[in-house]
Amino acid sequence: MKITNPNDLFFDQLKDLYSVESQVVLTLPDLAEKASDRSLKALLLDHEGETLRHKEVVTAVFERHGVDPGGDICKAMKGLIDGGNEHLAKTEDPSVRDLLIIAHCNRMEHYEIAAYGFTVALAECLGLTRDASDLTEVLEEERRTARQLGAIAAEIFGAPAGNLS
Repeated sequence: MKITNPNDLFFDQLKDLYSVESQVVLTLPDLAEKASDRSLKALLLDHEGETLRHKEVVTAVFERHGVDPGGDICKAMKGLIDGGNEHLAKTEDPSVRDLLIIAHCNRMEHYEIAAYGFTVALAECLGLTRDASDLTEVLEEERRTARQLGAIAAEIFGAPAGNLS
């Protein structure tokens, strides 16, 4: 698909988000299994359910417009997941592994926050009020998850959460 106008760009970004959510939902159960901290494990499993809903929200936007989400693969998210998994494979200490899982998830969350933020702005500019509203709800859930990851990291690390989310 060529991108020739803001509407095309909106759906291009939405396809990226569809791929992102598809990839994230597959990696969260594995990360939860590797987590030793109960709060972290619970957050990851809760976020798996949220991620499934996020994918449904994105799918609903496509359906409202009669557009197919396609089979694009977000290479940025694939790289974040693969890179984080490589580091996790080198980590044996459970507390260090939990901190690494948090760092890994924060990278993924911040990619999602940036992608949803831009896509919401496009929807607003295009007058797609319902789409902007639905995607904003997802954006706020991603932000909340990043804050929760920071709080858990602060508990594990024994430091203020400020820079850990």
